[in-house]
Amino acid sequence: MSDIVCLGIDPGLARVGYGAVAQSGFRLRALNYGCIETSPELAFTERLLMIYEEMQRQIEICKPDLVSIERLFFGRNTTTAEYVYQARGAIMLLTAQNKLPVVEPKPNQIKMALCGTGDAVKSQVQGMVQRFLALDEIPKPDDTADALAAAVTGLALKFSS
Repeated sequence: MSDIVCLGIDPGLARVGYGAVAQSGFRLRALNYGCIETSPELAFTERLLMIYEEMQRQIEICKPDLVSIERLFFGRNTTTAEYVYQARGAIMLLTAQNKLPVVEPKPNQIKMALCGTGDAVKSQVQGMVQRFLALDEIPKPDDTADALAAAVTGLALKFSS
């Protein structure tokens, strides 16, 4: 049985978490993970380009079978939401160009998949990421752990559909 690889992404403009998780049977393992950080001193378009190019590099490195991009939820900060949605759009374009299927779990679906409840707090999700992937420590920054959580959820959703 060959591995199925999901590249999880926690989208943002200042930071984009990414994490590739391979599944072989019931076994999960982290292949590669990290965080792309863009400087607010750069022009918005330069930041988008930086995200786009680094995510393309991760696709080439990880060779995912699918991508799981966390669906966004914003309360009232529409300015932040606008920029993050544009960064997310650049990533979505990249997945289409690479002909990769995309799943888009909501935050509560990720919490449910990892913790068994949609009301789990961030620290619970991060602890379960560490446990599911047998990592020595919780990945930092939070965006990285969130991306790995999205990848685990993406694999679960792919097999439930």
